[in-house]
Amino acid sequence: MSDEPVLVNQDGAVVTLILNRPEKLNAWGEGMREALTAALTMVAREPALRVAVITGAGRGFCGGGDINLMIDLKENHHSATFREYLEAGHELVRQIRRLPKIVLASVNGPAAGAGMNLALACDLRIASDRASFAQAFVRIGLHPDWGGTFFLPRLVGIGRALEMFALGDPVNAAEAHRVGVVNCVVPHDRLQEETRNLALRLAEAPPIPVAQLKQALYERLETELGVMMEHEVSAQMKCFDSEDFREGLQAFREKRKPNFKGI
Repeated sequence: MSDEPVLVNQDGAVVTLILNRPEKLNAWGEGMREALTAALTMVAREPALRVAVITGAGRGFCGGGDINLMIDLKENHHSATFREYLEAGHELVRQIRRLPKIVLASVNGPAAGAGMNLALACDLRIASDRASFAQAFVRIGLHPDWGGTFFLPRLVGIGRALEMFALGDPVNAAEAHRVGVVNCVVPHDRLQEETRNLALRLAEAPPIPVAQLKQALYERLETELGVMMEHEVSAQMKCFDSEDFREGLQAFREKRKPNFKGI
């Protein structure tokens, strides 16, 4: 398999964008955001493409932020770089929402943190029965980002969203479907086939109504999404500067329960 951070496979009017760091559960690494942004820009410009599928290589969809990278940023006080990563992720979320074509998340395994919120930013979600979803930020002393505070409560309600954010526990595919996180769940060995079937059906829809439909559904929410993501950046930077984040990273590395002190 190529070592490109995002693989691009075209099948007629459907293009599949594969996050390609399988050894890291496709956690966000150097070049991945830029590569996915470039691929989505290509999709927007190519009239023959009607549907974009986002999935992950290997056994995971996307593990969220790379812990080793975050440890490096924290230990070296690179808060400006951390902010740049947050803002780049938020711009990617906006790009998906503004794309005048359907974006389908095919969740083939764990989707955690920013990985879960990438899936939530997509228009539709199909999941393997081996998939799981976790808002894992709190476990290392961080605040949700990538639009999660906007998307999740609108899908599952505020009470369930708060539970998922505050506990950080993973939710299996069946429960994710029950509460509205995903549109459907299929057996793992049929995920690729069922994703292709759904994408091809979606690609048969006339492109002008689809573009107008996305605009109608999302346009009035765009301002609210922007406000929420601005709050996410502000809140996340406060968490990045805290000692609790340092403790969360250290506990994760040492495979122990963190001792958060609110400082």
